[in-house]
Amino acid sequence: MSDSGLPAPMVDALQKHCHRLGCFAGRVRYLREIRSTNDKAIELALAGASEGTTVVAGAQTAGRGRRGRSWSSPKDAGLYASVVFRQPALSPLMTLMSGVALAEAIRRKTKVTVTLKWPNDLVVKRNVRRKLGGILAEAGLSPTGRAHVVVGFGINLRAVPRPATAPGEVTSIEGECGDVVPLESLLVEVLVSLVAWRETMIAGRTGAILDRWRTLSPSSTAAMVELAGPSGPRRGTTAGIDADGALLVRIDGATERVVAGELRWV
Repeated sequence: MSDSGLPAPMVDALQKHCHRLGCFAGRVRYLREIRSTNDKAIELALAGASEGTTVVAGAQTAGRGRRGRSWSSPKDAGLYASVVFRQPALSPLMTLMSGVALAEAIRRKTKVTVTLKWPNDLVVKRNVRRKLGGILAEAGLSPTGRAHVVVGFGINLRAVPRPATAPGEVTSIEGECGDVVPLESLLVEVLVSLVAWRETMIAGRTGAILDRWRTLSPSSTAAMVELAGPSGPRRGTTAGIDADGALLVRIDGATERVVAGELRWV
């Protein structure tokens, strides 16, 4: 373990690829165990941490996902990390942009054909969809009014028991291809991918982000979904995403925009 808290293999990988890491170079810290990498990254952002500050953990005891759901984070079984973004990189499309970056990194580094499921899931479909990873973006302001978005993500690396999840609901890179991908290797690939797509967003090329997301998300069109509502669940068919990243759903001949709320894939 280095003085900075980074394991030696991670130090070597980050130093070897530092010229590719953009704003993340020299800003990665590692904790063996933590309640939540997002909580720690938000704490650092509120204290003025620079864009690119990244918190990686060997395990999370209270990892969380969208709508307060728990995220199983067994020790040394996944890539659990959170990164700090600041202006001019902030955008309503942060979750979709991050999904594109993570999916491309996993595809480059492994044999796993991961796809995206709106709004924040990394999935693998073989007869049924199984969750490989997830993303949680949380925006905030420091006491001085400085804005940030913390993007947290978990990617299952090893095929280990995850008691908090139902059997067959999740998968891992090892479970899909039989290979154990080194944590530091995938971390570098993810950060490099985030650098590239962050630059695309700053350049105003949101259309390129949306187009790539659509390509990586076959379930965003012609898939059956169920929406929760005050009068009970309603079923419809996905019809893509709009320019703001909202999911479009066709119900009874009309198209509705879904930006939040409960959505079940059937």
